[in-house]
Amino acid sequence: MAHLSGTELDVVTGAFGYTGRHITRMLLAKGRRVRTLTGHPDRDNPFGGSVQVSRYAFDDPDELVRSLSGARTLYNTYWIRFEHRGRTFAEAIRNSRALFAAAAEAGVRRIVHVSITKPDEGAKEGLPYFVGKREVERTLLESGSTISWAIVRPTVVFGPGDILINNIAWLLRRLPVFAIPGDGAYRVRPVAVQDVARLCVDAGQADDKRIIEAVGPDTFTFDERVRLIRAAVRSRARLVHASPDAALVMARALGPVVGDRLITRDEIRGMIAELVTTDGKPTGEIRFADWLAEAAPTLGKRFASEIGRHYR
Repeated sequence: MAHLSGTELDVVTGAFGYTGRHITRMLLAKGRRVRTLTGHPDRDNPFGGSVQVSRYAFDDPDELVRSLSGARTLYNTYWIRFEHRGRTFAEAIRNSRALFAAAAEAGVRRIVHVSITKPDEGAKEGLPYFVGKREVERTLLESGSTISWAIVRPTVVFGPGDILINNIAWLLRRLPVFAIPGDGAYRVRPVAVQDVARLCVDAGQADDKRIIEAVGPDTFTFDERVRLIRAAVRSRARLVHASPDAALVMARALGPVVGDRLITRDEIRGMIAELVTTDGKPTGEIRFADWLAEAAPTLGKRFASEIGRHYR
């Protein structure tokens, strides 16, 4: 295993976002120099002068290569949760491939790519999010020996800055009824964002090619998980089970109220098909209930907008 010296440069896509922010914090704590590629280069830099900022220059291959020059490792969290305002999964695949090609041209030694659990199974279900993740993985898997890589596959991620869990809590705090899609008996195995970041940074220190399942120590049914959140935020909302289509209709009705998309049809289908759990040994250490107890006083007090974070 190669050990990272504190003076080398790494590039993190989306260091101002969710997983990327935690990866960046860990790299800085190790004394690494960090540059980020971001779609919002004019936003406030939470790391100040500690992190250099470059834009996603997908429209300028030469600039993209320059933004990666001098880096040892590229930590890639770039993706889209859903299609919006002309941004499509097909475009995200093209951009990811352009990013990997630019990294190779720039002399980057290693790519650590954040993917998703069960991309093949999700692609067989015809879910565009999973299809895209599988295609990006294939780009690395078929890249030959030009660059070393690691693929980190998280389940459902929770932690500071989370959107999905926060907004479940927001709904439970404000609505008299919360609709659970289907019977709620499908399993989820959440993993802490800090554990995902640790697995990524650890993988960045190696030189081999590996796939890592990022999965937490606990398994819940979706119903059990919602009940835990409801109890933690002291909600009195009634939990009801609705058909997946009916639950989606309810979520869509709330969308204009909050100016966001609460959940997509594909996300519901993926959960019910148990695409966000694995049967392997846990690689994460932080327990969801422990984090929830600590986060509960502020969890869901404010709505967290996916569109606001990535498109405004």
